[in-house]
Amino acid sequence: MAPNWGLSFDALLGGDYTRIARLLMGLTHIKVNIANPAKPRQALELSFLVDSGAVYSVVPAPLLRKLRIRPHSKRTFIMADGSEITRKIGDVLFRLNGRQGAAPVIFGEKQDSTLLGTISLEALGMMLDPMKRELRPLPMLLVSHTPSL
Repeated sequence: MAPNWGLSFDALLGGDYTRIARLLMGLTHIKVNIANPAKPRQALELSFLVDSGAVYSVVPAPLLRKLRIRPHSKRTFIMADGSEITRKIGDVLFRLNGRQGAAPVIFGEKQDSTLLGTISLEALGMMLDPMKRELRPLPMLLVSHTPSL
């Protein structure tokens, strides 16, 4: 539980807490706008647990269906206990602080957590600072090939 200093998150964070990663028990949560890439005006805001160990983001399947996002494939994932699960995959447009990027997303089932994975973070040009547990701009490197003489 977050400490209560007699102030709301609005007061503590200048009213912009929906765009700032919150520190709760060592976990980083953030609200991100998601949309159907084919219909970007059809969107909703969702609270994600930022998981730098997850490759893909996970969004509850009913919310993706509400945005009319359809799965394009299925993938099998290995769980920490060694068991395998299969989930549907689709594409989502993520928006945060004026940035946007499209990334694959897992159609989450009832027992699945809502996660923001590294591919989505990179699509937004963001990274998780592991020490401060906050999002920071990702250094964008573009390397060109210079032919040897």
